[in-house]
Amino acid sequence: MLIRAGFEIHFETMQPTPMLAALNVHPSRRDDLRTPDRVEAFPNLPLTRYRDGFGNVCSRFTVPPGGVTLKNSFIIADCGQPDIPAPESSALPVESLPDDVLVYLLGSRYCETDRMMPLAWSLFGAIPSARDRVNAITDFVHNHIRFGYEFARPDKSAWMAYEEGAGVCRDFAHLAITLCRCMNIPARYCTGYLGDIGIPPIDAPMDFSAWFDVYIDGQWYTYDARHNEPRIGRILMARGRDATDAALVTAFGPAILTQFTVHTDEVHTHKARFSPGAIALPPIFINE
Repeated sequence: MLIRAGFEIHFETMQPTPMLAALNVHPSRRDDLRTPDRVEAFPNLPLTRYRDGFGNVCSRFTVPPGGVTLKNSFIIADCGQPDIPAPESSALPVESLPDDVLVYLLGSRYCETDRMMPLAWSLFGAIPSARDRVNAITDFVHNHIRFGYEFARPDKSAWMAYEEGAGVCRDFAHLAITLCRCMNIPARYCTGYLGDIGIPPIDAPMDFSAWFDVYIDGQWYTYDARHNEPRIGRILMARGRDATDAALVTAFGPAILTQFTVHTDEVHTHKARFSPGAIALPPIFINE
């Protein structure tokens, strides 16, 4: 199947403001692209691209006083199959994990493994299978957190999401990742496009989504604590230890997000679903 996806984002600034953006498709999906994946800036700004330590494609640029609009639209091929669940398997001993996977066992800014370790072992310690532990963790997080954009906060960590029992998709992902790491199952944060493909259309503005991968039996597998069911048509943009590593835009100074629209649709459909309003704004990370 083919998917058309893209976005339009506008920031207002009062002074020259450096920014980083991870708004391109992740290199792991590069061969699936059928049209160029090109982020454009209006006014025309020089964008310098590089790959960060997690393999994400990043652009750096300086926004002039007044602001900038960032746009992209592309077509990508997808297998059209839902997420593949992990096989039945015992968790790999920590000493047997590859070196580059160990970082996804460690605590990070939004994933406080030290605070959540006792809870994790009390809830999931009796489950021997790594796959069954991940399923139990995903079910727990899905049932424990109430979803709502009004609960979004850029400083909310996994512990805070657990305590408050409310959040957005990134909070579901952070809590599930933290509990997996506490159980010695490597887990990483992912963000990207997830359209209403293979499910009844949802009458709400489209947004970017967050989910997580777990490392079981030598492979990475995708899970989604917010939706808690295999989905079709995920398009990965960035991944890392948590949302810090996969922030779609980082502004090094004051920047006000005033427009945010995302679209992702099957190409053969005639009714494009393009969000007309900016009511679901994702967190923007600002260095001050």
